[in-house]
Amino acid sequence: MLVDDHAIVREGYRSLLQKQDNMAVIAEASDGAQAYLLYKQYHPDVTVMDISMQGQGGLEAISRIKQLDPTAKILVFSMHQNPSFAIQATRAGALGYVTKSSDPDVLIRAIIDVQQNKYTLSADIAQALALEKLGTESNALDQLTVREFEILRMLVEAKSTQDIAGTLNISPKTVANTHYIIKKKLNVNSDIELTHLAIKMNLINLLELVG
Repeated sequence: MLVDDHAIVREGYRSLLQKQDNMAVIAEASDGAQAYLLYKQYHPDVTVMDISMQGQGGLEAISRIKQLDPTAKILVFSMHQNPSFAIQATRAGALGYVTKSSDPDVLIRAIIDVQQNKYTLSADIAQALALEKLGTESNALDQLTVREFEILRMLVEAKSTQDIAGTLNISPKTVANTHYIIKKKLNVNSDIELTHLAIKMNLINLLELVG
């Protein structure tokens, strides 16, 4: 199953995968909520999941799918090269993380690895994780839980408390409390500081904000 909110992206890697022996795309979803419903219906051998999507994101979807089926095999395929995304995806239950800047054969290899229940990372993420262990700055993001990380991602995309609550099926009070905890853990005092930190740590792309 392919999960990405850009139809053109799904079309591109569907055509790539369908050319492979023993691979077929049996379902496609444009957000996390749809991915969960389609997973229940199709039970794909491997799910290739983006993280940042309109509506429910990939981390939430991975967590929900793994609760439904602990044996689910999920590979994250994302533009984010910040290693914190890979750490959070693994915590949520993903077996692998490949960046969209990787060569197509890296994605194919990763799908095969995940199908065989092996952990896999694209080389750029593996290197970024190794380098992060030498520093301290990005480690602040790794203190966040998967749910806190997902709420942070939505906050810095300027989603309202009500929108986040509705998307994640939690109360606005829970979102507000989590918002406070995130700022405390990251040692920032305002949402402006939070956004600056997110940009500095490559949690969000300035071009995305402008677009």
